[in-house]
Amino acid sequence: MTQALAIHPANPQARLIRRAADCVRSGGVIAYPTDTTYALGCRIGDKDAADRMRSIRALAPEHHLTFVCSDIAQAALYARMDDVRFRLIKRAGSGDYVFILPATREVPRRLQHPRRKAIGVRLTMHPVAAALIAELAEPLLSTTLHLPGDDYPMNDADDIRARMAGRIDLILDAGPCGMEPSTVVDLTGEEFMVVRSGKGPIDRLGLFATD
Repeated sequence: MTQALAIHPANPQARLIRRAADCVRSGGVIAYPTDTTYALGCRIGDKDAADRMRSIRALAPEHHLTFVCSDIAQAALYARMDDVRFRLIKRAGSGDYVFILPATREVPRRLQHPRRKAIGVRLTMHPVAAALIAELAEPLLSTTLHLPGDDYPMNDADDIRARMAGRIDLILDAGPCGMEPSTVVDLTGEEFMVVRSGKGPIDRLGLFATD
């Protein structure tokens, strides 16, 4: 059964955050709001839950799942970054970006890109996502809630519940979210590149898009 919890988007109720965290800890897959769109999320160390998310999205093995983090210090536990990359991520200044970076030894091999040994990281500023990550005391493993064949990510919690019933365990309903995905920035090579233009402004980073 898929539960739906109506949660305040700016001041999330602590008891609801605890319920969502308990669901994640017990192996659940949840839908929750991010700085850009609704996303699917699960615990980093839960292979079965991660496989469920990949199945829902019909994702290829090389598709990066994202580590949604509370801050850059938490992200640095899972992704390697030098001073240049650190400053660029700090300059982004919002949760509208996903950065692809080399993985540290803290990241299970199955969550790394099979050839590049990289992961995607994101620093969320959404109050609901940030509160959930704080309660978990670790990042959420996530992917955009964009179903195969749809033109846009899912935005309405009632629609999510209707279409995802039985496929996910819980929905944190914070009202309508955006439908423009994050800007994805590849920082794994000597030259940094924007590989997907999205909500995060490219000119803020001083880079060029390749799509």
